[in-house]
Amino acid sequence: MAVSHVQAEAEKGRLLEEEEEEEGSSSEVSGGRTAVASPTNRIASIDIESPDDVDVEKEAASTQERPQKNGTKLVIWIAINTLATIGIIFTNKAIFSDPSFQRCQVSFASFHFFVTGLTLFVLSRPRFAMFIPEPVRIKTLLPLAIAMSLNVILPNASLQFSSVTFYQLARILLTPTVALINYIFYSTSIPRPAVYALIPACVGVGVVSYYDSKAPTSPNVKSTSFIGVVFAFSGVVASSLYTVWVSSYQKSLKINSMQLLYNQAPVGGVLLLYIVPWTDNFWSVNHASISKWMLILLSGGFASLINLSQFFIIGGAGPVSSTVVGHLKTCAIVTLGWITSGRSVGDKSIFGILLAIAGIIA
Repeated sequence: MAVSHVQAEAEKGRLLEEEEEEEGSSSEVSGGRTAVASPTNRIASIDIESPDDVDVEKEAASTQERPQKNGTKLVIWIAINTLATIGIIFTNKAIFSDPSFQRCQVSFASFHFFVTGLTLFVLSRPRFAMFIPEPVRIKTLLPLAIAMSLNVILPNASLQFSSVTFYQLARILLTPTVALINYIFYSTSIPRPAVYALIPACVGVGVVSYYDSKAPTSPNVKSTSFIGVVFAFSGVVASSLYTVWVSSYQKSLKINSMQLLYNQAPVGGVLLLYIVPWTDNFWSVNHASISKWMLILLSGGFASLINLSQFFIIGGAGPVSSTVVGHLKTCAIVTLGWITSGRSVGDKSIFGILLAIAGIIA
């Protein structure tokens, strides 16, 4: 009970005493409570907290603590998503830099699809119940599964022949490419200020692609080959088509992103297995070290964490905050990629990097 409330009741008792002396009355009914002039009754007039009042106060306190706990969990998942994304890019770069795995792109993508499918299967079980699986016909999913496969294989091939900085900056072109596809096929436009913000981002990527693909002045400088540029831009187109189709499939099938990915990941993994004999070369894998195999397992773990954390980020903060997290990851990856590239601060490609980042932040 608050001290001020006790003082108010004591003051009420004093006034009742004075009133009793003046009027000869022994009691007074006030606010549904009988206050008698005797000391015993004056003490009884002080409110005592009922169990219901305690429960209400506890519930109010727990309600105040709940947003704080949710906010802390959201920050943790954002940190996990950011670190896992950075980790998977540099891990995959280390894997593809090994000649033993340079001709295993399709197998690697299929491995990631099966890991993703297994992760979603576990999350859909009653013990976790993060989403309810909705079956979709394989025939319906085939076009999306093919787009999903290209969405993974082409960027991975780009990472093999590109620097980490260029690889990540090229992904910035996803936004204008998706906007262009939506405008051409669905007559959907974006606000004019957003168009103006995309212009410096596109120019910045062009500047980086020009200087990063030039012959390096030092053997320690990591650069991008012409084939890396081709794979990067092809990957942007494939990823943009996949992004548009995912949105279209979700609306037509009336399922969420997790339910859709749960269905298409295994289909994509099996589909790629039919291509592996004609694309991949496993003879050199026999000479791979144990550390490289551990990196492959680590890459699969990162893929699971990315899918899981993205689910919590979108559910807890919404798509807009998820986009902000994406920008944060881009800045972090580009910065780390530049630091590990061996380029000097005076390198001309840094102008394109700053221009591209300014475009996505604007």
